[in-house]
Amino acid sequence: MVHASYSRSSLNTGSVSCRVFTFQPEQTSEAQLRAAMADRTQDEKVLQRIEREVRMQEGAYKLLAACSQRDQALEASKSLLTCNTRILALLSQLQRIRKAQILERAGHRMAEDAVPCTGKVSISNLRIPLMWKDSEYFKNKGELHRCAVFCLLQCGTEIHDTVLVMVDRTLTDICFEDTIIFNKVDPGFQIRTELYSCSLVEDFSPPAPAPRRMGFLGGSLGCSSGKKIRAALESAAACSYVSSDGGNSTLGHVPSHSLHQSALGPKFHLLAHTTLSIEHVREGFKTHDLVLSATEDSPFWLPLYGNMCCRLVAQPQCMIQSAISGRLEVKLEEDVDHWENFYCILMGRSLLCYRSQEDLEPQGEPSLVIPITKDTRVCISESDHVQRIIISIQSRPENVTYTATTNSTEDLQHWNKALCQHVYNLSLWKQCSDEVMKIGMQRPRKTNPTKPGSLYHEIAINHLDRETADSRQLHLFFLPVVFKSCRNGQEDDKCCLRKFFKDTMLVLLFLLFVFSLHTNLEPH
Repeated sequence: MVHASYSRSSLNTGSVSCRVFTFQPEQTSEAQLRAAMADRTQDEKVLQRIEREVRMQEGAYKLLAACSQRDQALEASKSLLTCNTRILALLSQLQRIRKAQILERAGHRMAEDAVPCTGKVSISNLRIPLMWKDSEYFKNKGELHRCAVFCLLQCGTEIHDTVLVMVDRTLTDICFEDTIIFNKVDPGFQIRTELYSCSLVEDFSPPAPAPRRMGFLGGSLGCSSGKKIRAALESAAACSYVSSDGGNSTLGHVPSHSLHQSALGPKFHLLAHTTLSIEHVREGFKTHDLVLSATEDSPFWLPLYGNMCCRLVAQPQCMIQSAISGRLEVKLEEDVDHWENFYCILMGRSLLCYRSQEDLEPQGEPSLVIPITKDTRVCISESDHVQRIIISIQSRPENVTYTATTNSTEDLQHWNKALCQHVYNLSLWKQCSDEVMKIGMQRPRKTNPTKPGSLYHEIAINHLDRETADSRQLHLFFLPVVFKSCRNGQEDDKCCLRKFFKDTMLVLLFLLFVFSLHTNLEPH
């Protein structure tokens, strides 16, 4: 997580003293107690998540051992790899939490700096172009090389996978229609995107049942939690060792029973990967470089172009949620002592000022809009023992300054901290705070049954499915005639009659031609 703190400075302009405040929480014994309780609660939540993932891992193992169809085995193997990746990420998080607890007990207190707001990050329209050889794509020569691929996206402990896509030489792009959304992401996020591939050339044979694991995950999270975590780590490490083919692996000894389980079913191998951060966020469809992790002689290899196209957008909370609201007295003109009371809302890149709270209707327009950007400077001025908030906006051709105050000193401090924190959030989210980026909704995943062979065999004939086309051919010669509807179910009777008589006339002309030909060939 990104941490930073404001520098404390003072400005003296005549008789007015302006101090910039640092946003730092107060250190009290009660706050420390609440932090300790929060750490214990967070520890228990991580252990519960590990237990849930280990149970899903056990289910994936059993399903993989019982699969008799290739499609089922591929889905089970993908689920197993995803579960193992989540377990390793949760174990790393648990290790960081316990390390922080140990340092805190030893007296090494962590710095309490300002923490930026979180937000949502979305990845959609994921496309990976392929670069087939001319003889394979255009001349359709060579063996039909088919692979099952999917993407695994990880941001911290939040891990998502896409649907399986069957790829052969008839495809020019690997397309994933999934919309992946990461929640509660800080501006220093890093999304690792991995492309996994499994060759479908080998004959599939149902695996033998795997032996029961020694480390059984029980009900409580007490003294047996160490054994549970150790068993989960061994199993996840074994899967990671196999999927990486031993490359860059530092796992050391892997138990024999974990290797036996990892040998079940089809294997997914890392084909390429990349890491996306806030610098890659843009509104629109952008291209990113891929790092290849396999060579051309690998059986799961696909001729990648070396790029990945996607739409990566971010939506910070400070852009869509109100940071603070309440009454403020705003000085409208700099030279004239003219103040007016407003009901103000701080959200996005504006401080919206309404005459009254009733003006917050959907059609209500604010009476005054004070722009707040990442370059805005907020401080408290002291003049004649009166504290006021100074909002300085750097704009061309000259800077604009707004002055605001409240009825109480406590409210003034709250507004000052909220404004400083808001400017801090906007500065860390960079270009994501220039405008509100739209994030699409996650659509329910559809299970499309995969079919063997090339995609050429799935092309419809004259916009009709095969069953309808075959039945139409049979209905020409057998009575009574039954009219089939088109794929969209919108064909009327006139269309059916027109097509029927057209086909009938063609058949009659063909029979007449055969009859005349047969008559001419008969000896006189």
